[in-house]
Amino acid sequence: MPGLIRGVARVAAVAGTVTAVSNRVSRRQAGRWAAQDQEQQEQYEDQQPATVPAQASARDDGPDTDATIAQLKDLAQLKEQGFLSEAEFEQQKSRILAG
Repeated sequence: MPGLIRGVARVAAVAGTVTAVSNRVSRRQAGRWAAQDQEQQEQYEDQQPATVPAQASARDDGPDTDATIAQLKDLAQLKEQGFLSEAEFEQQKSRILAG
């Protein structure tokens, strides 16, 4: 009988150790996969074009929305190229947005 109890105890100890190691490996692998998924998500987001104009046009269904966005883009390019000062840019932007 003592040999049977000793054998059962040994099997229980080995099974507990195997379970602990298996759980630790699973958690570590899940952490690696989560980090890899995070990196892939960031790379995907970096590759996607800005969706601000599309969202703006989705909010306002008017036909003039696309024209307004195009005018604002042109105005921003003129400012970036140095053809407009900050004050001129703000004035023209206000005029465009006012309709």
